[in-house]
Amino acid sequence: MAGALHQHQQELAQDQPAMAWWFLSLAFLGALYAAAFASRLLVSLTLLCLHPPKPKDLRCYGPWAVVTGPTSGIDRSVALELARRGLNLLLVEVANLQEISDAVRSRYAVKTAAVVSDLSLDVATPQGAEAARRLQDAVEALDVGVLVNNAGVVTPGAVFFHEADVEEWMRMIRVNLWGLTEVTAAVLPGMVRRGRGAVLNMGSASSEAIPSFPLYTIYTATKRYVAQFSSSLYAEYSKGIDVQCQAPFFVATTMVTGFSGIWRPSAFVPTPDAYARAAVPWIGLGRGGPLCVPNLSHRILWCLLAAVPGSIHDWVCLREHLRQRRSMFRKAASLR
Repeated sequence: MAGALHQHQQELAQDQPAMAWWFLSLAFLGALYAAAFASRLLVSLTLLCLHPPKPKDLRCYGPWAVVTGPTSGIDRSVALELARRGLNLLLVEVANLQEISDAVRSRYAVKTAAVVSDLSLDVATPQGAEAARRLQDAVEALDVGVLVNNAGVVTPGAVFFHEADVEEWMRMIRVNLWGLTEVTAAVLPGMVRRGRGAVLNMGSASSEAIPSFPLYTIYTATKRYVAQFSSSLYAEYSKGIDVQCQAPFFVATTMVTGFSGIWRPSAFVPTPDAYARAAVPWIGLGRGGPLCVPNLSHRILWCLLAAVPGSIHDWVCLREHLRQRRSMFRKAASLR
């Protein structure tokens, strides 16, 4: 018995150097990761707090801005902020443009024009082709210096992929992906001819800062297209035309009404007006490339989430979105 105990103690003693080496290796890797994360966070905060970007006078690109989807949410607030900075607005939306046009003109001494266009229409159809022609004619008659592609669809959301009709997914793709591409194709040639312009495409942190966004699969996939589309245009038109993709986290719009209470207006969830005040000054600023996160609290959140393992991201997002799905079904049942 004593001999066996002595032998076991000897084996433990022999294993201790290996165990110590393994522990030190893990501790070193952990410290290295923590240092890298802390330095990235410190650099981001320094750039944003100590050296905030100096906004451009956006009129240097031209007197007109094209804004898609300007009737509500971030889109409306961005349109009003552009008008406050002296830009005339060409507003593109499927309907209800009179109200936003009146609101702009009543507050600011700028001009407005409107193109009623359903971006969910396929340009291969007669209706879609006619809408594209109206937009093209309107753009060619103006000196457009700024394009803001805001229009987007988030519904259906909080559903499994197989639960929605294919046409619902296709409508989302046509608005978020094809519509943005078509409007850019209408506006960009004029910018190229004049040798100046700025393009802002509204992306999402759900496709850039988070590994997956389950139950919003098509939405986040279309936003990933927006980011890649912007990056490629940024490289193609590196002189004279500034291309940017903004990737915000949650903003207190109707999109987040189904989410948990933590996504109500707060330090990390700005109102649309607050986001627009942060976002518009970043237009045309190429610091760090085409992708940017203008809101300071969103930038901090981006850095913090970078330290969270992907599996935890997946679990938290799926749990929250399943809660939304249950709430949505209960609400639908109560209306029957």
